Amino acid sequence: MIFTIAAKELKSLFFSPLAWVVLTCTQLILAFFFLKRIDDFMQIQAQLIQMSSPPGITELVAAPLFATTAVLLLFAVPLLAMRLIAEERRNQTMVMLLSAPLSMTEIVLGKFVGLVLFLWMIVLLTALMPFTLLLGGQLDFGLLASLTMGVALLAACFAAVGIYASCVTAQPLVAAMIAFGALLGMLLAGDAASDGLRSGGWAVPAALAQVFAPLKNFESFAKGSLDSASIACMLLLIVVFLVLTIRRLDAVRLRG
Repeated sequence: MIFTIAAKELKSLFFSPLAWVVLTCTQLILAFFFLKRIDDFMQIQAQLIQMSSPPGITELVAAPLFATTAVLLLFAVPLLAMRLIAEERRNQTMVMLLSAPLSMTEIVLGKFVGLVLFLWMIVLLTALMPFTLLLGGQLDFGLLASLTMGVALLAACFAAVGIYASCVTAQPLVAAMIAFGALLGMLLAGDAASDGLRSGGWAVPAALAQVFAPLKNFESFAKGSLDSASIACMLLLIVVFLVLTIRRLDAVRLRG
């Protein structure tokens, strides 16, 4: 049933004008940024030739492209996730869903998977852009795979936060604002808290704080390193917010 619900949500996204607007805008911005980085790379080629071990086109073009994708997802995910549960509550269709012979885990995971699949389509389209550079250069496929995996996990983290924000209100716009505020708070406070605790010698609290710093965890992927600690932190963040969503909707179901 999880994949049935996921297919329904994915189909709903493809029929949503907002989803197409978000997809179009992100691809236009990324395409412009991609071409701009290529132009910058061409202008500094003479300087790179003089270096003993110059960075390649993957480091100078593809890596910044994926970093820009991560920032764009910070704005796009709250808009895409806001309607998942909040709109059903506003339209009074959530009651029918809660009364269906489905566990709350199946409902939440189905909606989550549907949103993540749509976001991964954005990641896939981003990953295809650097492959056009094979016509005139070489790519670091290891770094490219690391970047793709990092952004894919980051998108899933943002989706988990977004679906939780969508379950705490019946107004989609409010849900988007809550999700964006939570993600921005993680960006600002999570990194500072993790670094501050680690510099003070508090290793365990610093590790816990790093769970709520998804962009900081993405940094290791941007360097081509599959850091197991960063992967664990991102997966734990996803689990935490999905569990919070399930528990909150279970409470709503019990209240009737």
